Amino acid sequence: MKRFVLLDTAPIPGTDGALCLFEYGEDFVIKIAGGDGGQLMNTRMHGSEDALAAIPCKQIANRPQARVLIGGLGMGFTLAAALQHLGADAEVVVAELVPGVVEWNRGPLGAKAAYPLHDPRTTVVQDDVANLLKAAEQAYDAIMLDVDNGPEGLTQKGNSWLYSMDGLARCNKALRAKGMLAVWSSSADRKFSEKVRKAGFKVEEVQVYAHGNKGTRHTIWIAQKL
Repeated sequence: MKRFVLLDTAPIPGTDGALCLFEYGEDFVIKIAGGDGGQLMNTRMHGSEDALAAIPCKQIANRPQARVLIGGLGMGFTLAAALQHLGADAEVVVAELVPGVVEWNRGPLGAKAAYPLHDPRTTVVQDDVANLLKAAEQAYDAIMLDVDNGPEGLTQKGNSWLYSMDGLARCNKALRAKGMLAVWSSSADRKFSEKVRKAGFKVEEVQVYAHGNKGTRHTIWIAQKL
């Protein structure tokens, strides 16, 4: 019988919380320490994480020296998908707040996504993605955000800024002409779609299965800067 085996615990900077990495048979699972037992992510179901990068990166792949920003490393699947669809001269910047998550992806967990951190096109910044956005001006061709469960911050209340009008406006300013913004969420939110439009984007709400073509579906907002 498979059982959860705790491998490591990583504190979340700026909070009293932590993330826990578990081994579950042949898979890995990340949970919030002391939570209700729910999984934040696992290596068996990552279809929506793949799509978060694949959809926008396909649209900007032909741009010379494309540069994209990923908010949240997670289990590396979004990064791996971005690298798959971008050219050899591209750069993928990954902002990850929790140092432990970066180390997990450099360790055995990394094999599940084929070690995308080893790709020379990858640049990892151990910081809040909000800080990178606030410092950027027309710096990226695409921005992909998967820092929490969606528009309502779960692991860190400060994440809510990213989904505010101010945060979305910063995303707009950080993007180059006709740049793409993709935002992952565990559930749909019509009000958020309207906020993205008001921030200067043409937006589409896409439903993507977490695994294969059945079961749980997640939401991805795909928006283009007007």
